[in-house]
Amino acid sequence: MTPNVLNFSGGPGALPETVLEQAREAIVALPETGVSVLGMSHRSEWFRSILAEAEQNLRALLGLSDGYAITFLQGGSSLQFAMIPMNFATAAFAPPEYVSSGYWSDRATSEAAKVTATNVAWDGRATGYRCLPDLDELDVHGSAAYLHYVSNETVEGLQFPNCERRPNVPLIADMSSDFLSRPLRPDLYSMMYAHAQKNLGPAGVTVAVLERSLLERIPDGLPAILDFRTHISHGSNFNTPPVFAIYVLTLVTRWLRFEVGGLDAMQAVNMEKARRLYGALDCLDGVVSIHAASAWRSQMNVAFTFGDSRLDNAFIATARERGIVGLEGHRSIGGLRASLYNAVTPNAVDVLADALVEFGARRT
Repeated sequence: MTPNVLNFSGGPGALPETVLEQAREAIVALPETGVSVLGMSHRSEWFRSILAEAEQNLRALLGLSDGYAITFLQGGSSLQFAMIPMNFATAAFAPPEYVSSGYWSDRATSEAAKVTATNVAWDGRATGYRCLPDLDELDVHGSAAYLHYVSNETVEGLQFPNCERRPNVPLIADMSSDFLSRPLRPDLYSMMYAHAQKNLGPAGVTVAVLERSLLERIPDGLPAILDFRTHISHGSNFNTPPVFAIYVLTLVTRWLRFEVGGLDAMQAVNMEKARRLYGALDCLDGVVSIHAASAWRSQMNVAFTFGDSRLDNAFIATARERGIVGLEGHRSIGGLRASLYNAVTPNAVDVLADALVEFGARRT
C-alpha cells in the first residue's frame, strides 16, 4: 500500500494510483512523443489534443450541451473571486448576491466587495458555520447580477445538496472540493468552477464552465487576461498554460469516465466512504464532536475533534503509524479533518475508521 492511498489531506489531495503511475512515466518521457511532459510546448499538436480531450471528457461526464463553454485557467478560486464580479456584475444589474456559509465563501464575498457593491443573501457566521440554508428559500433580488455560493465548504465540512431548480437569477457555484464527485444538472447553473487540487489533479489549473449567454454581459475594456472571452476564444492557450496540471487533469477525467464508470458510479463509492467514516465517528459520540450539523455533513470533508488539541495531536501521531497522513484541521478552526476525495479508496477509509474506533475506545 502506497502513502498516497492513505492521504486524507484537504488539498492537494490524493490522486488515483493509475494516474500517478502514468504521470511518473510522463515526467521522464511521454510515450507518444519521447519528450518529458514538463518540457512539452503548449503550442504543440500533442498539447492541443490534450486540451481537446480534457474538454471532451468533462462534457461527457457532466452532460454539457453546446450552450456551455469550458476553459482552463490559472490562479485558483482566489482569482475567480475577483474575476467573476469584474466580468458579470455590471451596472445593468442589481448587486450580486452571495451566500457566506464558511471560510471560502466568506473569502469569495470579501473579495467581490472590493470590486463591486454586493449583498449577502445568507450569512452562517452566527452559527459558527455549522449549517446551510435552503437555496430555494433565499430572498434574492430579482435583478441581481447573479447568486454565488460554494457547494462544499472544505474547512467546516459542509455540503449543499444538489440544486434542484434554477433560481430566478444566474447561479454561479464554486465547486472546487466536490466537482465531479457526484452527478448534477448543469442546466441549472450559469457558471461552475473548480480548482484542481481536490478531485481533478495537482494545483495549477482551474476549470470554468460558463453558459455562453452569460458571456454577452461582459463589459469591454477589461484587461485581456481577466476577460473570460479571451481564454475561450484562445482555446485556453492565451498565455502559457500549466501543461503538466492539465495533462494530469486529463488522466483523472479518463479514469473517472472509463475506469470508474462515470459520476453515478463515483457518487455511490463516495456515499459509502462517508457512511463508513461518519458511522465510526457517531459511535464515539461524547468522545468526538463533528463540526457540521448532521443534515449538512459533507461527503468530501469530515471536520471533527476530540475536544482537546493534545488528543487531536495524539490521534494524528497514532494515525501516522498506520500510514495515514493529512488529518490536520484547517488553521481557522483547528481540530482534525479527513478529506474523502474521489481518489481516496474505501480501504483507506476502513483503516482510518478502525483507527478512530480503537483510539476513541481507550478514552471512554
